[in-house]
Amino acid sequence: MSMLDKLKGLLQGHEDQAHQGVEKAGDYVDGKTGDKYSGQVDSAQQKINQQIDGNPPASGQ
Repeated sequence: MSMLDKLKGLLQGHEDQAHQGVEKAGDYVDGKTGDKYSGQVDSAQQKINQQIDGNPPASGQ
C-alpha cells in the first residue's frame, strides 16, 4: 500500500476538513510570499482538492 493510498484512507469521510486545511495552507503561503506566487498556489490547491475528491487531474496538468 502506497503512502497516497494510506492518506486517502485517512481522509475518507473528512473531505470537508481536508479542503479547509488546503485552503488555510494556501492562504498561509500567499501571506508569507506576499501573493507573489498566488497563481501557482491556487493551481496546487485545485489539484490537491481534485485528488481529495477522487478526481485526479488530467495528465499534462
